[in-house]
Amino acid sequence: MKVFIVPNFYKVEAVESAHVLEGWLEGQGIETAWAPDNRSGLMIEADVEGSGLIVSLGGDGTLLRAVRLAAGREIPILGISYGHLGFLTAASPEETDIFQVVADALAGEMNVSRRATLFCEVISVDEEGREHTVTATGLNDMALTRGPLSEMVTFDITVSGHHIDRLRGDGAVVSTATGSTGYALSAGGPIVSPDYHGMVCVPIAPHTIQARAFLTSPADVIEIAINKERPSLPAVAVDGQFLESAGDIVRVSVRRGDFDVLLLGYGSESFYASVSRVFYGVGRR
Repeated sequence: MKVFIVPNFYKVEAVESAHVLEGWLEGQGIETAWAPDNRSGLMIEADVEGSGLIVSLGGDGTLLRAVRLAAGREIPILGISYGHLGFLTAASPEETDIFQVVADALAGEMNVSRRATLFCEVISVDEEGREHTVTATGLNDMALTRGPLSEMVTFDITVSGHHIDRLRGDGAVVSTATGSTGYALSAGGPIVSPDYHGMVCVPIAPHTIQARAFLTSPADVIEIAINKERPSLPAVAVDGQFLESAGDIVRVSVRRGDFDVLLLGYGSESFYASVSRVFYGVGRR
């Protein structure tokens, strides 16, 4: 058994806890490996191969980094919250003994929530008219937004070959159910149970009162195409990481990813307890 540790290197308490956890695991005869430290520049190789558990110590952003480092491997991920939100995490050191939480995860005594991912293809055209494709997979969302040099974006939304609408605004977010509580929610989308494996599409600040968010089936493909009559220079981010294109972005295709992310928690009620705590303030009054 090997445990892969992904701390938030910007939080001293998360790094200190990761070192303590490493010592405890090695005392149990369990091999450990660490994620690279982008902050300090100590770029060790991310040796996630062979890991039976990934432990994320930070907020939701750290957990999303753990997902990227897993690189499509369906390794269970345990999130321990050292962040402000911690919506995706299973426990926090203020509330729980982290050694016990990790022990429960290693013993298979935690609930496994399979979370759908998104596979995104971003097509751009360079100055010579050649098409280029960049791909990325995310747990939360894909956001097409107007770039720093662009005004409002005019675009067409198509679902599995069926044209939905032509919109003008700041862009659109396509999210999983997991990502419905992120950017999609702030853009006016619904909160969706993680058991739903389709996609959520939400226009961002559309220049109309008729645009609505909608849900798709797990088999659908969403395409967002920049209108040729009103060209613009949008930017595309997947899970908050902007993608570099070889030219002007002309369309984005999004479908369900080929693998799921396995998040560990203490029960199916955890999602609704988190919704109540984070978005409705229950427990803070």
